Amino acid sequence: QVRVVESGGGLVQAGGSLRLSCAASGRTFSSYAMSWFRQAPGKEREFVAAISWNRINTHYADSVKGRFTISRDNAKNTVYLQMNSLKPEDTAVYYCAASERRVVAGPDDYWGRGTQVTVSS
Repeated sequence: QVRVVESGGGLVQAGGSLRLSCAASGRTFSSYAMSWFRQAPGKEREFVAAISWNRINTHYADSVKGRFTISRDNAKNTVYLQMNSLKPEDTAVYYCAASERRVVAGPDDYWGRGTQVTVSS
């Protein structure tokens, strides 16, 4: 079992950058694919980015391609989401998730409680 905790959210102006971190517990972190999702007020949770356990495969939502980068440090049991050129529409609660079964986490995988990102115009 894996427990994940997000951090790094905050308030930033449009065009700015933030780096989110997701720290995972458990000895087998390196065997888990990791995902980032987000949920804006009044909207459904949506996929943002994912990375395979060996870093070979990464996936991004079209809305963040070229602006966000997902990475992981298996020695630190941590996955990151570098967010550049932020836009007001990126405002959301960002969630981290871990999965042993799929690259993009599903609802029955391990989820954190989220970190708020607010982008002001």
